[in-house]
Amino acid sequence: MVGAVLLLLALGRVAGGGRCVLNRTEEHCVCRRLSEESASSLIQCLPASVVEFRGGDLERYAALPIGDLQPSAIEILESLSVRKLVFGDLLVPEVLLARVMKFFSYTQVQELVFESCTFVGSSNWDEMAGRNLPVTTLHFHNVTSAPLTGHERGFSSLSRWLESLQELALTGCHVAALPCAVGRAFGALRSLDVAHNGLGDGSLAAAFCVGAFPRLKALSLRHNNLTSLHGVCQGLRLLRELQRLDISHNKLLAGPASSCRWQTSLRSLNVSHTGLDEVLTPLPPNLEVLDMSGNHLRTLDLSLGSLKMLLLSQNMLQDVSFLRNCPMLEVLSLDDNLLSELPWDELRLLGHLSDVAAPGNPYDCSCSGARVIQRLAAMGRLGPAWPQDYVCHSPPWYQDVLVRDVPVSVLRCNSAAVIAPICVILAVLCVAGA
Repeated sequence: MVGAVLLLLALGRVAGGGRCVLNRTEEHCVCRRLSEESASSLIQCLPASVVEFRGGDLERYAALPIGDLQPSAIEILESLSVRKLVFGDLLVPEVLLARVMKFFSYTQVQELVFESCTFVGSSNWDEMAGRNLPVTTLHFHNVTSAPLTGHERGFSSLSRWLESLQELALTGCHVAALPCAVGRAFGALRSLDVAHNGLGDGSLAAAFCVGAFPRLKALSLRHNNLTSLHGVCQGLRLLRELQRLDISHNKLLAGPASSCRWQTSLRSLNVSHTGLDEVLTPLPPNLEVLDMSGNHLRTLDLSLGSLKMLLLSQNMLQDVSFLRNCPMLEVLSLDDNLLSELPWDELRLLGHLSDVAAPGNPYDCSCSGARVIQRLAAMGRLGPAWPQDYVCHSPPWYQDVLVRDVPVSVLRCNSAAVIAPICVILAVLCVAGA
């Protein structure tokens, strides 16, 4: 595969005795520690749409002379079917990377991934000025490089390409700040994932400044150093098109009612596993998906007319009467709370509700408690956890019994409703006989 060989040689030849292995079913080819001698095994990757290069040190090839490609080589690169390239466990000189990035303009590669790589040195990206690349998705995971601050000129040279990038991930990369100028380079970016980094409340306003990420719709800030919901709201207030926000796995405080108003564009908010013990206020008004699972919530005061999915598993809720204020709800998760029963009066009003998950609660299997759960099961709404994970906690004679197995006949559970009509009938018969 001459085209792939050219790409590999452009990125440097890796010392070792590796080879390439193709999984034809998945059209996935993995090359490990290729050497110049074993590079011929790249021919196996011809049918692949995903190609991985893993292992090695490219630093000693930083001075490798790389000229312009011949027309025949360009034609071969253009014919390759590879759509995704993954580079893992590599030491990459930036000067070498800068000199070969232009070759990607001759390919159909749409996704470029760097995993567990170390970028060393610095480079002049002027050769990329004005160039466009087919790559629309760029992922960096667990990579080490110089801080982004101070590299604004490089982003300027790459502006033609970066302005067309759709998806960017910088996860586990020790990012503590995103310079304002960097964000302004990503004019068309729709999705940004900066999970598992060191971003704090104070760094958000600078990162998401005026003109930065103007088209951003999805943002993940999970596993960072965020502490204040008010600070997050303030720091992201300029992202007017933001629709999905994930700030889970941060240590957040709800605090007093905030003066900050969330974007009306927000449709999905994930604040799971953040240590919240009370509902955050105010909530984005047009939410359709809200995930507050894995917190310490004992009660909620919600009123969201557009909400379709509400995830509240692993909390301390004892009452869910607030559900009446979410009339469009379709999916509800209440597993592993402290609920003794599910409120039928509220649930029956939710005409769109089709999926309820509520296993792992200490259910009171007196007549009303068991009846509601059995009724939901009969309607097919309890999902795969029914019946094995719905267990009675009380009364004592039903402890550890499956809710499914609790008898809830009318005679047993509401004897008055049966006896009263019988008494009336007997009375009428007596009067008639007299």
